[in-house]
Amino acid sequence: MARVTIEDSLLHIRDQFALVHLTAKRYRELHRGSKRMVDCKNKDIIAALREIAAGKVAFREDIQRVLLKNAEIQPPSLSEATPDALDEINIGPVL
Repeated sequence: MARVTIEDSLLHIRDQFALVHLTAKRYRELHRGSKRMVDCKNKDIIAALREIAAGKVAFREDIQRVLLKNAEIQPPSLSEATPDALDEINIGPVL
């Protein structure tokens, strides 16, 4: 059942959105003919989830660290920006 596979995969990839991206990438690889890393007779999407749950497929970098790093570098929102900072924001031509 796919539900158990998703729950098992979430033990390895805690972020649901990251799990979706990793699963989709691995699915496309399997769909194009890549060899499966786990023995199963399911469709490619379930095989991708089973590979993630088995720990055979993962991101190259720790996804939590990358997300935290990107959260620290975000530009200030318009409500926090000073008038001088607003001059540097490129918002396109005003019509």
